[in-house]
Amino acid sequence: MAEDSRSGAHRIAVEEAAPGVRVIAFDRPDLRNAFDTAMYLELTAALRAADADDAVGAVVLTGRGSAFTSGQDLGEMAAIATGTAVEGAGQGFIGLLDCLTQLSVPLLAAVNGVAVGLGFTLLAHCDLVLVAADARLRVPFAELGVPAEAASSLLFPATMGWQHAARILLTSDWVGADELVSLGLALRTCEPGAVLGETVELAARVAAHPRRATRAITSLMRAARRDAVLEANRREQGAFGQLLGGAAQQGALADFALKSD
Repeated sequence: MAEDSRSGAHRIAVEEAAPGVRVIAFDRPDLRNAFDTAMYLELTAALRAADADDAVGAVVLTGRGSAFTSGQDLGEMAAIATGTAVEGAGQGFIGLLDCLTQLSVPLLAAVNGVAVGLGFTLLAHCDLVLVAADARLRVPFAELGVPAEAASSLLFPATMGWQHAARILLTSDWVGADELVSLGLALRTCEPGAVLGETVELAARVAAHPRRATRAITSLMRAARRDAVLEANRREQGAFGQLLGGAAQQGALADFALKSD
């Protein structure tokens, strides 16, 4: 891979991995790539920059270290609930979701290690997903006392079917790599350590085609569901605002953070 160029805050790493293929890596490995406001903003900026660059034919998302991403930084989520968060907290997530609905560049994911919360729901917004055979995923929303996020209340049932989506969202069960494929959220599994390389190879095949065509296809696919995704996210954000304070008061966020350490 070519030289690594990083944002000033070092939460996102960007590499040109192959002709026309840009890798955007979540880069907070000490916190299992948990998302805070700065990381949401950096990822959104990196995606928009890739989308605006005609030299980019495909983007690959992955995580540095042992995790794809552990999802929302629970310390910041607790601060949001108590009104002590940094300015703009919560808006970064909304901006990222808006960005994902507008992308024209094909978006792939190389899922390595643990993927929790956003690490799972983000996959429903990707065009192609490869997953390491030892990866484990879950959405702990019910356990945390908060609702579904990232339009997963719409996209999970649409992809998996109602029963599977309800089980995953309501039980907070772990999902393995093979099951993720069977649920339709990943194309195939890869041997541990090989997932990024194989995803880049797949992305290079996409990037080799005329980019006006691949971007038109991606845009048309996203446009077909954009309004429904944005409306689902609006409903989820409304429910989140109602439930978050109660989750914090009951100690669910703090308890989960301790168990995740």
